[in-house]
Amino acid sequence: MPDFSSKKVLVVEDDRVLRRVVVDHLKSEGFLVLEAEDGAIGLSTCLAEHPDLTLLDVVMPKMDGMTVLEKIRQDAWGSTAKIIMLTNLSDAEKIAQAAQRGVSEYLVKADWDIESIIEKVKEKVR
Repeated sequence: MPDFSSKKVLVVEDDRVLRRVVVDHLKSEGFLVLEAEDGAIGLSTCLAEHPDLTLLDVVMPKMDGMTVLEKIRQDAWGSTAKIIMLTNLSDAEKIAQAAQRGVSEYLVKADWDIESIIEKVKEKVR
């Protein structure tokens, strides 16, 4: 089993139950996991901690995921940060905006189970 203990993943998700499930699964795979319950905390945590990968929800209080993504991309470190958008919106316009801002993946929650999301994270940090 690959060692992910040096890999830091930030989970920015306002749904407490979903965040807990994702965080627990990542920890069980050995990742160092940070979490944020809204976009503003997510942005500050991301820029302070420089995670190897950020899982970013789109619809959140205080600051939506697209705004967070835009602000991360304005930072020197953040311009190349690995980000997976995780959302319930399969909105073509949002997907196009995310792609223009260089997200690694755009996952629609309804289409993915937790194991598949964890596999995507592993794939991106390898």
